[in-house]
Amino acid sequence: QYHIEKKADLSIANIIIPKEQATRFGVIEIDEDYKVLSFIEKPEDPPEIPGKPGSSFANMGIYIFNVKVLTDVIKELTDKKVPNLDVGKHVIPRMIEKKYNIRAFRFEDENSTTSPYWVDVGTIESYYKASMDLLSVNPEFNLYDSSWPLRTKQQQSPPAKTLSHEGERVGRAINSLITDGTIISGGLVERSIIGPSVRVNSYTYITDSIIMDRCNIGRHAKIRRAIIDKNVNVPEHEEIGFDPDIDRKRFTVTETGIVVIRKNYQFES
Repeated sequence: QYHIEKKADLSIANIIIPKEQATRFGVIEIDEDYKVLSFIEKPEDPPEIPGKPGSSFANMGIYIFNVKVLTDVIKELTDKKVPNLDVGKHVIPRMIEKKYNIRAFRFEDENSTTSPYWVDVGTIESYYKASMDLLSVNPEFNLYDSSWPLRTKQQQSPPAKTLSHEGERVGRAINSLITDGTIISGGLVERSIIGPSVRVNSYTYITDSIIMDRCNIGRHAKIRRAIIDKNVNVPEHEEIGFDPDIDRKRFTVTETGIVVIRKNYQFES
């Protein structure tokens, strides 16, 4: 609605943050009518919002373009053979140079006294933290908030299921998000996010981890503080997240010890 009302060629969603934090983001400089004057990536001295000293407008990476304007600018930059064409580095600065009508949209809920939720998940650490935050009792970003429904692609899959067998083979999920099509068959999942159509087999232990679509976790496997991308078959008795030296030889490991396994990774037999 804002984009239409302003007859904008481009609308950029922004969030107000303290100026001292804005050096980590793309920052928008605006006039009193929220027209964009400049776009600066990670500035040393971020421009302040008019009338709000000490605050800056951080780019959220959400854009609405006039299609013809966007295609014209991209064609122009492509004809000039601009390498590694990027929206923030090339397209928006060129649109500002050409005096297009670019507007900043302030992301806020006028009916709420709390700050709107937004997190930059541009790093493994920030993505992991934001994901784990969803598991808290009262998360700041609540997937179950009916007043702000989350729109996403829904697969035609059966419900998640837990299976228990004799003895210690009890399928359990504690403080976790388990998505459709997943089967926890005699394994234990704690404080984790399990994607669609994952199979967690007997005696498996998964904690503080993110397991993406269609992974199969073999019997007796142990996984801790890991992000496992799609279509990975974790062998039986495999241990991930317990020995950083061994993990670094095979996977990506962050400074804080989060293990990342790429999509379609195949373990050596």
